[in-house]
Amino acid sequence: MNQLIFIFLFVIAFLGVYSQPPQTGTASYYANKFHGRKTASGERFHKDSLTAAHKTLAFGTIIKVTNLNTGDTIYARVNDRIPHRGRILDLSAAGARKLNYLKQGTTKVRVEVVKLPAK
Repeated sequence: MNQLIFIFLFVIAFLGVYSQPPQTGTASYYANKFHGRKTASGERFHKDSLTAAHKTLAFGTIIKVTNLNTGDTIYARVNDRIPHRGRILDLSAAGARKLNYLKQGTTKVRVEVVKLPAK
């Protein structure tokens, strides 16, 4: 019984260390002129991929992005750094389209880490 309690507490502690609270803020999206250019991770940006730029999350992190105005949700992979002050995320045009903010240019989002990259 004591071993089960120890394992349970260890798992909770482990998850607590690696879980991150959701972030909320403004998201924008990449202009078409960036299509084909290298990202900070070294890969080429593709406007039709579900990728994102974030200030601090590790490259390869999978995030769940929810448009707080519409409730629409996507999953994207971080592969770049965001250059904009006051914004927490830059998505590809495909991501902005799926979240229904392509015409507006920006929207309020919640960003949740789903999976950290393998080390």
